[in-house]
This record gives sequence, structure tokens and C-alpha cells, in this order.
Amino acid sequence: MSQTRVLSVNAGALPLVEELRTRAQELKLAVSTGAAGETVIDAGASVPGSIEAGRLITEICLGGLGSVTIGASERLPRCPFALTVRSSNPVIAFMGSQYAGWQLTNEEGEESYFAMGSGPARALAGKETLFTDIAYADQSEAATLVLEAASSPPEALVRRIADACDITPENLTVIFTPTQSLAGSIQIVGRVVEVALHKAHELKFDMQTIVEGIGTAPLAPPHPDFLTAMGRTNDAVIYGGRVMLAVTGPADAARALAEKLPSSQSEDYGKPFKEIFSRYDGDFYKIDGMLFSPAEVHVVALESGETFSAGRVDAELIDASFG
Repeated sequence: MSQTRVLSVNAGALPLVEELRTRAQELKLAVSTGAAGETVIDAGASVPGSIEAGRLITEICLGGLGSVTIGASERLPRCPFALTVRSSNPVIAFMGSQYAGWQLTNEEGEESYFAMGSGPARALAGKETLFTDIAYADQSEAATLVLEAASSPPEALVRRIADACDITPENLTVIFTPTQSLAGSIQIVGRVVEVALHKAHELKFDMQTIVEGIGTAPLAPPHPDFLTAMGRTNDAVIYGGRVMLAVTGPADAARALAEKLPSSQSEDYGKPFKEIFSRYDGDFYKIDGMLFSPAEVHVVALESGETFSAGRVDAELIDASFG
């Protein structure tokens, strides 16, 4: 418990946020000051953004407790490049920081806005019951929030976010990355391990026994159409993602987790995500939640030395999605 209180995801993200600011022109970002005094970083709405910006934003989402690399991959011949993300503090990095679990919306009479908040600021606000489950809370005088959105929140919402984090708006950085952008595509695919941990949590697996996490997924090509772009980024993980988790505890628990984790265990598995989304009339919450997980998983039981594997990458469905 003492270790989880020492690790600050907001403090860990600050050097990476500063790198975005100092390299803004090179990374094709727009940095400005919002109406409440917050720092706003546009990573793909009014500016092109970039793959490198997306890589750095993914590391920011991890609160500085993980690394993200992009390199060649031979697993999918028509998708020659992949993103790899890893953390030695997976529960804090992926669930305590990266997971998009903070619902941000306007109040009555305010400018309309909705987004799901991701990144280190969540751990200051502590609005989700998840933080009780993983026994983590952060303390910091500065916060960083990442949004998969086409714009930054309006002033009134920014002030409520800062209040929830117990900081001044001037100490808040808001980064937004549209789904259709290069950076947005990268940071969504970079959730390949996060979705595995989220599913493990939903399956009531003991999260404190997950001690290492690493995963890879193909880079999804952006598309100007929102639904197509969303479909591609989800398919990159659901049909192309591979994850390895190292766990302590009984080998039987590791085996059971491996069997249940792959996306193929979902009743909605088997079609490009855009088609699945349309089948449910665009209602995201009607889709079987068990679909949101990697295609292939490997769970290493450290105390027995056994590795349990399940699922497989589906190159045909990736090709159908990416075009």
C-alpha cells in the first residue's frame, strides 16, 4: 500500500507534458491558454498532430509509469507497423491513469459538451469506484487530463474539473485528440493492455496480483469519417492486439483468466467494429462489454513458471477494417 501512495501519476506525466509544449511546432500541436487559465493542447483538431505526439500522449496517459514504442511488425503483412506499450506498475498505469472512466458533461444551461476523461487527473478527482477497488489515490498540485474529443471543455466545466482535482485551473493541462487524427488513433490503440486489465477487473480477478503488463497492436490508419476511424482503432485491439500479463498467485487462477480474456469469448466477436456498432443503432452500451479486449493473451504464472495462452490475431478482419 505504501508504494502505491508514493507513485504519483500526475507528477510522472509532467515532464512529458512539458515535452509536448516545447516541441509543439515540431509535433504539429497547438498550445494555448483557456478561458479559466488552463493550458490547452490541441493534438489534431485545428492542427495535423503527429504519430510522435500520439506516442507521447499515450505515455502521459500512463502517468509516466510506462513506455510506448512504435516499430516494424511482421505479424500482419499488410500492417507493417505496430505500437508496443508496457508497464511494471500496470494496475496504477493502466487502470489508475489511462482508463477513460471519468464522464465529463455540461450542466443545465451550460454550453453542450461530453467527453470521457482519461489520464492522471482522474486519480486526483477519484470520482470512480474503481479507485477504491485498486486502492490508489494521487496527490499533486498539477493535473493532466486527456480527452478523445474534437475540442476542449468549456470554461465552467474546466473549473469543475479543477475543483474536483483540488487544484487551480492554472495548474490543469487539458490535451484533446480527435479519434480521426494521427495522435488520436495512436493513443486509442495504445490502450491494448488497459482493455485487458479492465476486463480482468470485470471478471473479478485479483488486480493486485498483476505485476507486469505488455501489449502490442497494429497502427490503425486514421480516417476522416468518425465511425470508420472509431471502428479501425477498436479493431486494431479486438482483432490485432496481443497482450502478456505476469501474475502472482495460483496457476489455476492464471489459467482461468487466460481462457476468459480474449475478445473471441464475446458473443459479438466476428465482424468489423463499425458493423457491430451499426447493428446496435450506434448505442455503444448495447455492445457486449466482453468484446473490448485483446485478440490474443498470454498469462504468465510467476510462481509456477507456466504460461497460459488463448485467442489469436485475425488478419482477415484487420484487413477488412483497415481497407
